[in-house]
Amino acid sequence: MSIRRFVAILPALLCSAALLAEDKPASMPAVNEFPVTLKQNVAAGKTPVGTKVEAKLAVATLMNGTVIPRNAVFSGEVIESSAKSDSDPSRLAIRMDSVRWKNGSSPVTLYLTSWYYAVRITPAQDLMYGPPDGPISKTWNGWGTYPDPGSPTSQQLPGRQPAKGPDITTPDCTASCISDHPSVMKDIASTTKPSGEIALSSTRSNIKLDKVTTYVLAARDLKPGK
Repeated sequence: MSIRRFVAILPALLCSAALLAEDKPASMPAVNEFPVTLKQNVAAGKTPVGTKVEAKLAVATLMNGTVIPRNAVFSGEVIESSAKSDSDPSRLAIRMDSVRWKNGSSPVTLYLTSWYYAVRITPAQDLMYGPPDGPISKTWNGWGTYPDPGSPTSQQLPGRQPAKGPDITTPDCTASCISDHPSVMKDIASTTKPSGEIALSSTRSNIKLDKVTTYVLAARDLKPGK
């Protein structure tokens, strides 16, 4: 084709491309972050690889045009678990393979990330509801039952050593009681393997996950400023 003929038909080609672009439906951006609470405690080096885990969705979330309702249950397993040693960090990885709810289910490929949602402190959560026979704790945020100092609910940061004793019930937390934005867990790093798997690591202590913290599942690693 000569250059002169190409220039002559160029407007028609551009017009056709524009029409095709208009006919193509706009794709909905995929949401790939899911705030969840685990249904069991998990500890690196203590919870073996292959252990089945479940997590409950804290807030209804859109996935590929479908609303996954609050309290939907993600199921998966621990795919890496090793305790900290003198030469190696503690490592932990969890992959979720499916999610189910009352009227449906879906396969997924999601991983535990190094992000979590802190509990929101509102003005209504003043400290007037302290224990009936003792001083009010300066660290209590007013949410739920007044915590015993040895209880896991009194732990400020994810990954700390849980207290010994009976398990506590996971608070019925909704979007109104967690922060609007996630934060990175202290002393926790994340890496992505060539296969896409996300693994957490810590050079400070063994990674421990509890049943009261709202963690973030995602299909890819999340970086600050994401």
